[in-house]
Amino acid sequence: MKKKFKYFLKVVIAIIVLVIITITGAYLWPTSTLQPPVSFEKTIINNVNIIDVETGNIAYNQYVLIEKSRITKIDSTKINVSEKVLIIDGTGKFLIPGLWDMHTHSNQHSEWLHHPLYIANGVTSVRDMSGQLNEKDSYWVGSKERMQWNKELESNKRVTPRYVLQSSYQMDGEKAIPEDAPDFFKLQNPLQVDSLLQFYKKENVDFIKVYQQLPKETYKVLAEKAAGYGIHLAGHKPMFLSLEEAINWGQRSFEHGRIFLYECFPEADSLKNPTNWKQYFSKSKLKIVQQFDTVQAKELMRLMNQKDAYWTPTLQTLKFEANAHKDSFTNNENLKYVTNVRKQLWWKYDTDYNKEKNLESLGNIVSEQFFEASKKQVAMANKLGVPIMIGTDVTDSYVFAGFSLHDELYELTRSGLSNLEALQSATIIPAKFSNIEEDYGSVEIGKKADLVLLNKNPLENIKNSQNIYGVLLSGVYYDVEKLTELKEFTETAASSFHMNVKTFISLLNSPLIRVQFAD
Repeated sequence: MKKKFKYFLKVVIAIIVLVIITITGAYLWPTSTLQPPVSFEKTIINNVNIIDVETGNIAYNQYVLIEKSRITKIDSTKINVSEKVLIIDGTGKFLIPGLWDMHTHSNQHSEWLHHPLYIANGVTSVRDMSGQLNEKDSYWVGSKERMQWNKELESNKRVTPRYVLQSSYQMDGEKAIPEDAPDFFKLQNPLQVDSLLQFYKKENVDFIKVYQQLPKETYKVLAEKAAGYGIHLAGHKPMFLSLEEAINWGQRSFEHGRIFLYECFPEADSLKNPTNWKQYFSKSKLKIVQQFDTVQAKELMRLMNQKDAYWTPTLQTLKFEANAHKDSFTNNENLKYVTNVRKQLWWKYDTDYNKEKNLESLGNIVSEQFFEASKKQVAMANKLGVPIMIGTDVTDSYVFAGFSLHDELYELTRSGLSNLEALQSATIIPAKFSNIEEDYGSVEIGKKADLVLLNKNPLENIKNSQNIYGVLLSGVYYDVEKLTELKEFTETAASSFHMNVKTFISLLNSPLIRVQFAD
């Protein structure tokens, strides 16, 4: 008996050792890297149709000269140069500015899992709505990593979109911050605001990401003092103050499709109670939709227009909640670009939870009503002059880097925006919000050559935005073959054992992730 037990124990130990060696080997396994295309001093796009995203006008059969990373000439006659030049045949094609995704979340694995898909889908600029505290995180990235990516983009050493407007970590009150982090990140009282702003100013952060449970008094002081540091506020509308207050106190952008639903019904003050707002919301979603006050919503939308506050509805998140019970939605072909770790540990839980809720109330699914109500409010806000920016909320459940931006464009048109207005939300409007419209957001002489070459006209059908012939990023041309390579690269990375191990360990080691899940 003892011999059998010893043998069994040896087998168990051997298996454990083998598992440890395998996991360690996978974690340490070197990851392959993508090489960007060769850059040319000069590039000419011949005979292309240029879409003016501000007016909707099309200049047909134009010739575009790009020198290094900027557009230097646009003419209706052929451009001839004597030096070695890359010639792109634009006959029958439509040229638009590079697309922007203004609500994303990047991490330490974005180089393999997100960046290639952004560029393959014509997304040349993104705003990352996450960050770090005072230490480098094993999962989330911060301003230093993103700014380094930008430098390597400009020197053509890295395949990456441009990261605009650097974000802090999400400020969500004491419970959202690890216990051993400096106290000022917890923002328990207004006296900590200056320390927070001083820290993020040194980190070259452009905005503080505000979140739901930030105390009202602290938020007000943060809003009052941020501008003095050259920093603005963007993110969620904190639950414990009114949307009117947040707008008047200067928050520059508001995220997600629920902001007016939370605010414009008779019992909205019940959502501002720090002790039980979550319980109230879970049992009152239907009431929130049914008792929506359109008059109040329009007043708030007019105020947003007056105060130049922008809205990023991220309809993809509500679309997921509304469709989580449908196989036609969840059997998405783009799942091949997502690691099994994320699908099993994150997305499956989210999907099962929303599926169960939806199936309990078939025929009267509240999440479907939320989704449809939010789309109506997008149309309403757009008509009243609220600047709409496109955002997808990568890496939320069933939000796919690059691909979901085209889905969001479509949903915006389904909400009532014209095809042109949808394109504006992904080009010139975010460029203006970022105060860099002199360099980005439209196809003009002097601007950076972040461009997308389409096979068909997106003004006729917004789904034509997906029919991409080529992408120019800082003047470097990604042709059809290269775009295919980018997708295949991410598909291979997402399915690999070593990338899944790296993702799992980085999640496990991240104190920010642990606090996030605990909350």
